[in-house]
Amino acid sequence: MKNYTSMRHTFIAIIAICVSSILILSSCSSEQKPTTQNSKTKNEFEIPALLNRTGELSQAIDWSKTQEAVNKVTQKISQQPTDYASYIKLSEIYINEARVTGEHGYYYPSILNMLDFVLSKQVNEEIQFKALSLKSSVYLSLHQFANAKETALAAVKLNPDNAQIYGALVDANVELGNYDEAVKMAETMMNKRPDLLSYSRASYLREIHGDPKGAIEAMKMAVESGYPGYENQAWTRNTLAHIYETYGDIQSAEREYKTTLAERPGYPFAVAGLASVELKKGNFKEAEEKLNQAIQIIPEVSFYVELAELYKQTGREKEAQNALKTILEMMADDEAKGHTMALEYAKVYMNVAGNLEKALEYAQKEFDARPTNIDVNKVLAEIYYEMGNLVEAEKHLAMAFITQSKNPELLEIAGLINIRGGHQKEGEMLVKQAHEANPYLVPIQFNTQSLAMANSH
Repeated sequence: MKNYTSMRHTFIAIIAICVSSILILSSCSSEQKPTTQNSKTKNEFEIPALLNRTGELSQAIDWSKTQEAVNKVTQKISQQPTDYASYIKLSEIYINEARVTGEHGYYYPSILNMLDFVLSKQVNEEIQFKALSLKSSVYLSLHQFANAKETALAAVKLNPDNAQIYGALVDANVELGNYDEAVKMAETMMNKRPDLLSYSRASYLREIHGDPKGAIEAMKMAVESGYPGYENQAWTRNTLAHIYETYGDIQSAEREYKTTLAERPGYPFAVAGLASVELKKGNFKEAEEKLNQAIQIIPEVSFYVELAELYKQTGREKEAQNALKTILEMMADDEAKGHTMALEYAKVYMNVAGNLEKALEYAQKEFDARPTNIDVNKVLAEIYYEMGNLVEAEKHLAMAFITQSKNPELLEIAGLINIRGGHQKEGEMLVKQAHEANPYLVPIQFNTQSLAMANSH
């Protein structure tokens, strides 16, 4: 099973949740119904309603405070429609709710509309800055990385001393493949304010630059900087677990996933993390149960993807195809709501659907938008490897290694490409390094049928 909740998405998410969690602290799936009726202010802006949480999400320690904060802010807006700072506060809360509930399709368009409404008014620089900062974080969550960078740069001009906005520039530059610039922005951020946000970004940059031990150290510092039980700290600890898992320490990963659930019961990403651990242990039944449990908590497409791969791994092709149908429907809905999904489509078509032509089509689309991104090039290297096009595979492999990553999956792909290209000794060494770094790594199976088709043309 490949982990679809990658570290890069982790840090995109962190910027979108920390401010809102702090706000909530200081203020006091299935289709969901709003807890309040939509209302229009005197200037005809419709205030988006807070969706009701159900099941385990409604038991989270921040839910009552979230409701209280929303009621307080919306009442203030109703009484004073030109209090634009309250629209900012509501946007912060809703960014957090999107993360907690998985209801991205509802919240993100609503937030962008609200922020654009604020920016259309004659507001002071402080409010402009906050609106642009939040807008940039939403663009990151929607994978609109060029828009995120442009918006963050506009915010920096208004307030170059704010540490958080440099986090958005770290994320945007990483996604666009501007790694040197990302490091500079991370250093600026750390110098201005060392906290959960800056430590987490330092962790990711260390990991992709070939220093997993340093990444773990920095992520531990991020975890220690958070509030136990709240979404941002749970997400950060979950990321620490994922780093352990990526590099083969499933005992530490399991410990961190369980600690996350002890601090925030029912946290779906930790439940899915335990499913991944169970799968590595060969406990398919337990893994399936936990993935279904996570799916019952929030409608997260990555959980369905991992479930579909489990079905394929256990020979349940019909169930895998049913899951694939659900996945594609969910992704189409996200795309319709403004979420850029090309790389995710490429992975699903390659790993679940087994359609290399469609996978290549989507991966190439993403490559055209950000040609130096290492994740995009890693996927393209694997697709071309599967298709038997070693010239293109080697070209994208070289780009995937520009940060000197020691990611075990990447090392294995590099080894297999070298072996098939006639560099047997070097290739075997890379494969060995990959499986020494992560003994639980699922070997990539070469698609001989696709190779035969490629060679026949």
